[in-house]
Amino acid sequence: MPTTTVNDVAEKTEMLEIDPNSSVALKSTTKDKGNEQETEKLEGENEKKSVEEEEKKEQEEPTKKAVKEEDVPVEVEAKTGVSFPVMLADGKRLNAVGLRKKSMIGVGIKIYAFGIYADNEKLKDVLKTKIGKAPSKPTKEMYQMVIDSDVGMMVRLVIVFSSLTMSMVRKNFDEGLGASIKKLTGGKNEELTKRIMGEASDDIKLTPGSVIEISRLPGYTLQTKVKDEVVSAVESELLCRAFMYMYLGEDPFDKEAKEKFGTALLSLV
Repeated sequence: MPTTTVNDVAEKTEMLEIDPNSSVALKSTTKDKGNEQETEKLEGENEKKSVEEEEKKEQEEPTKKAVKEEDVPVEVEAKTGVSFPVMLADGKRLNAVGLRKKSMIGVGIKIYAFGIYADNEKLKDVLKTKIGKAPSKPTKEMYQMVIDSDVGMMVRLVIVFSSLTMSMVRKNFDEGLGASIKKLTGGKNEELTKRIMGEASDDIKLTPGSVIEISRLPGYTLQTKVKDEVVSAVESELLCRAFMYMYLGEDPFDKEAKEKFGTALLSLV
């Protein structure tokens, strides 16, 4: 028969809840130390598993996004062969594709293909409030409504020129935005035009296929992402209007793309 020691009695006594008035044990608080250790171990393993699953989810997120875009039908810009998904993950629709060319030493160089996306439902609301009956062809007023509106839009640029650098892109936008602002206001605003590329470093390598996305966000904020990295977010109604004017204004980068966008507008009204 096992011998009960003083320590055993003391340990069991500490695990009893005693009524101080009657000295009667109310209930046992004895814990199964083995079970407690096992529970702690399981909780630790579950917590570790949860953290690992969260990390895995974060790592897979870009892949999931890519897969989603790959599953969506695409439209190809004919002159470059660049494909654009007809719908983005956030619901914006592709309304036109085009090509930005630049004349260098008398030769037209293909710089980038672009796709113009928009929140078409909100764009439809804007048009319907100001247009009664749809015209037979896109009008200047319709394009101006889009340029002046606060509807979410995005222009995706896909680089095709192999020798393009960030400094060349910055100069191109400074010139284009500067010309747009002058058309819209009659004056220059060099400080504003230089903010679109924000902190984009000249060290960023822009190989063919590199993507730049410039979005007009609600609240007249123009956000620029270079290769998935946000390099600027400028709140300015004038800058937003000037940027869209480069693609939909009187002297657009690609007239055919502007006309395609106009046709898409007609389908909305």
